[in-house]
Amino acid sequence: MDGIICIDKPQEFTSFDVVAKMRGITKTRKIGHAGTLDPMATGVLPLFFGRGTKACDILPRQDKCYLAWFQLGYTTDTQDITGTVTGRWPVDCTLEQVVDTAAQFTGDIMQVPPMYSAVKIDGQKLYRLARQGVEVKRPARPVTIHSLNVSPVDPAEHCYQMEVHCSKGTYIRALVDDLGKKLGCGATLTRLRRTMAAGFTLEQCITLERAQELSDHGQLGSVMLPIKEAFASLPCAHLTDVQTKMVLNGIILDADRVDCPDTKEMLAVYTQSGVFLGTAAVNEGNFKMTKLFTLTV
Repeated sequence: MDGIICIDKPQEFTSFDVVAKMRGITKTRKIGHAGTLDPMATGVLPLFFGRGTKACDILPRQDKCYLAWFQLGYTTDTQDITGTVTGRWPVDCTLEQVVDTAAQFTGDIMQVPPMYSAVKIDGQKLYRLARQGVEVKRPARPVTIHSLNVSPVDPAEHCYQMEVHCSKGTYIRALVDDLGKKLGCGATLTRLRRTMAAGFTLEQCITLERAQELSDHGQLGSVMLPIKEAFASLPCAHLTDVQTKMVLNGIILDADRVDCPDTKEMLAVYTQSGVFLGTAAVNEGNFKMTKLFTLTV
């Protein structure tokens, strides 16, 4: 069982809960996921099966898209609705002010990760320290907000929706919290839905219930995507039959003899007949496979 199934993660499930559930459904243990989601969040969680698990640490698409709902006027210790309220403030912001202020967060920014996160400081995960009532200084990290659009949901209650396209490592909770600080009235994330991860979208997702139903009827394979879909955004290299046999035996090729673009990017490698082999890199004239997903052709 090799491939990718995209799950629409339900609320209250951790990402590992989803993996555990799918292990039970598929009767296989070799499952990995791309991009952890908080329990309160829903949406795109790509799961990689079998040989596909080797793709998790080399995915070319690391950017993500979210729909986030937030409310102005208060903050919590977790920066979302699941936490304890830590402060309340009067709100005197127009929609235009909220939109204009949010726009200031687009581009390359520095973001301090939340205390309730899996980021490690001195070898300790922040959320474990937070649960002990300990707060530590966290260095800001560079993230990129490719686009950010705010729209009103219930202006009378100071509720808004934010559509975000961001880099890996961005915390939407922290983004909302920073927006609230800039507006001077505090803000809290009330709902979060991931709409894209690793290049996969909600339209490609199924629910856990649907996965169980398909499995019960022996049809789960109908929604399993091939591993090559995770590398669809990469430039391609095509190998002859002789070159294919060589790389399958671990031989490094002369890049000048390979049908591939002149690039330093990771390459998606295919046989002449279109079989996906894996990924490769060109360095100092050498064409070397970095991951093999097909061992025989």
